[in-house]
Amino acid sequence: MRRIAIAVVASTMSLSLAGCGMLGASEDGASATPTRSDDITVGVLMPEETNTRYAEFDYPIIKRKVSELTDGKGKTEYANAAASTEKQNTQMQRMIDDKVDIILLDAVDAKVIAPMVQKAKDANIPVIAYDRLAQGPIEGYVSFDNELVGEVQGRTLAEAIGTVSLADKIIMMNGSPTDPNAAQFKQGALSELSGRVTIAESYDTDKWSPEAAQANMTKAIEAVGKKNIAGVYSANDAMAGGIIKALESAGVSANDLPPITGQDAELAAVQRIIAGEQYMSVYKPYPAMAEAAAQAAVAKVQGRDLQFDALTRDKVDSPTTKGIPAKLVTVVALKKNNIKQTVVADGIYKISDICTAKYKADCQALNIS
Repeated sequence: MRRIAIAVVASTMSLSLAGCGMLGASEDGASATPTRSDDITVGVLMPEETNTRYAEFDYPIIKRKVSELTDGKGKTEYANAAASTEKQNTQMQRMIDDKVDIILLDAVDAKVIAPMVQKAKDANIPVIAYDRLAQGPIEGYVSFDNELVGEVQGRTLAEAIGTVSLADKIIMMNGSPTDPNAAQFKQGALSELSGRVTIAESYDTDKWSPEAAQANMTKAIEAVGKKNIAGVYSANDAMAGGIIKALESAGVSANDLPPITGQDAELAAVQRIIAGEQYMSVYKPYPAMAEAAAQAAVAKVQGRDLQFDALTRDKVDSPTTKGIPAKLVTVVALKKNNIKQTVVADGIYKISDICTAKYKADCQALNIS
């Protein structure tokens, strides 16, 4: 059974348990323990600012859900590390000193943060890894099925190329080597591409930098030739933007760009998809993940074991901790034909956000209005 199938069951169970009014209990009615008050503080640590989703979607949703679950009494304490491990260590130490009740951690570097996770545990502050699986004594993990993300990217790229063969040369622009998710994205993509196409050049991109992706793509163009590139695997949207700049600088017109993947459904990427510059992105329903993280955090602090277990039916392993309770949310390939059914329907963007004057004609052609 795929991991994601288990996660879907967990979500369904959580809803049905909520409907039965059982989420305030622990293992069973006889051994139920009193829940803590709603006056709690959830620390939220995000990794970087290049990707706009953390400030625009993840944190606001977490903040709202924590408040909702605690009758307006629960608070959140937020910090973004701007891709600095030192800064994130300092931010986490501050939260430990402030004696927050629990920390939702999206690590800049999964390995480097491990001693801080241990410090939090020593201070009786549980840490739930969010989005990226940090090392150390993590109490839970809420993310997307990251290998599935790569599979969706690789499969969609192959479909865009058409009848693929080893004559087709692909450039792979992978994510940061310090992000464990990047390795899973790459593994998933290779499971769809290996043996079907030729991976002509492959790069790991420090800190997911669009500038680094642009520089690496320039090298790839010089090595392979702009006319010989059948497609580009870009692990996320920000890097896709840099890749497109490199291709355009090499003289490739917008109409002749090879299919390029992405991830995160950033607004600029959605607009590039509409304009035909980027082939696809992976839409990860942030409301589902962020709300699940908030629910898990509140349940963990308040001792609602049944709710926490229902939300985290899956198990994952890190290099330091085995059997971490996890919630894995499914993903969707975002292309021209499902923009209204995904990011618009979920309230991520309004049509007016997407269809600005520059993209009005493209939106009309796709009946997005």
